[in-house]
Amino acid sequence: MRSILKASAAALVLSAFAVGPATAELTGDLKIFLDTSNPAPRATMEKIIGDFQALHPDLNIETTVIDREEYKTQIRNFLTANPPDVATWYAANRMAPYVNANLFEDVSDLWQEPAIADNLASTKGAMTIDGKQWGVPYTYYQWGVYYRKDIYEELGLSEPANWDEFKANCQAIIDSGRKCYTIGTKFLWTAGGWFDYLNMRTNGFDFHMALAGGEISWEDDRVKQTFANWRELIDMGGYIDNHQTYSWQEALPFMVSGDAVYYLMGNFAVAPLRDAGLTDDQLDFYQFPAINPDVELAEDAPTDTFHIPANAANKEAAREFLRFVVSADVQTEINNGDNLGQLPVNSQSSVDDDKFLNEGFAMLSSNSPGGVAQFWDRDAPAEMAKVSMEGFQEFMVKPDNLDRILAKLERARKRIYE
Repeated sequence: MRSILKASAAALVLSAFAVGPATAELTGDLKIFLDTSNPAPRATMEKIIGDFQALHPDLNIETTVIDREEYKTQIRNFLTANPPDVATWYAANRMAPYVNANLFEDVSDLWQEPAIADNLASTKGAMTIDGKQWGVPYTYYQWGVYYRKDIYEELGLSEPANWDEFKANCQAIIDSGRKCYTIGTKFLWTAGGWFDYLNMRTNGFDFHMALAGGEISWEDDRVKQTFANWRELIDMGGYIDNHQTYSWQEALPFMVSGDAVYYLMGNFAVAPLRDAGLTDDQLDFYQFPAINPDVELAEDAPTDTFHIPANAANKEAAREFLRFVVSADVQTEINNGDNLGQLPVNSQSSVDDDKFLNEGFAMLSSNSPGGVAQFWDRDAPAEMAKVSMEGFQEFMVKPDNLDRILAKLERARKRIYE
């Protein structure tokens, strides 16, 4: 559906939203396409666009909201045939097809401005292809290790600072009669999260993204080292049994009951864990520890983005809108608990008083210089993501099949990317 957002008296109170370099008064039409069709994201975006409209009363803003799944099938057509001035999408390799087809505008000039370059630094890598930036992020959420703090205290454990401590904690948990890690790999993507962290901690963000981009053989010794590290946890008996039969939700009760102590998962797992009865005194979070001390720590933080289509009609107003949505105050409003309830990408924003959001914000804003990945099924092309995550699941169940799995993935890489 469409709605035309007009200026309002709110312009009198919006001077607090600093949006970067001063520009001439914006005029003409600004067409914005959104995939934020669920009620809360839709209301959030309509409010933010209304605030921007109030700052620029001579600008005529037309907003089109499209169902998220339909948006995915329509985006190439509307970028090609009748593009808006601003469009939502996703970061990293998910934007690569439209960058490579010259359908997204290069906005590297915005990333030269200190308000963006300094405050959005942790997400720059996710917005960069061929050394240029192709959009701006507006929300993301952390992944990491959620764990039973009360069981840690019972066993006298502390949060691990490195791989050896991570494994030692796991052995202590196993010795207590518990499993270390709950996981449900029935729908494959959760295994992708483990691969992301093990590979980024073993070989670094740039290597990980090059592998996702088809530039590195799956039979490379560095990839094999990632799986060797993974096998250490498998051979210890660290994972719950029969995880291939569970969805991620069906794996939650193992942590709730205390039969397993960790869950490597996104922040969306916190609400169901709380709903199941775990208190914040029982539940805590830490950053996946270093494996290779020579690589910087990178994180999985799936990121939603705004882009300017290459053939947009009002690029001046579009650039000003991008400045606006990433400014500190607007980022705070977009992501607060009454709106998206996620993390602002601007390091100067504030976060709702939620234990896990605060820990995630500190981690992503300050402690992740190594880059922000988008999760394996976003960073790799869809076909490669599917076949590789099938391989990850098989490896977790039958690690002796590794050579055959990697040979299969290498054949797929040559076919899919070439």
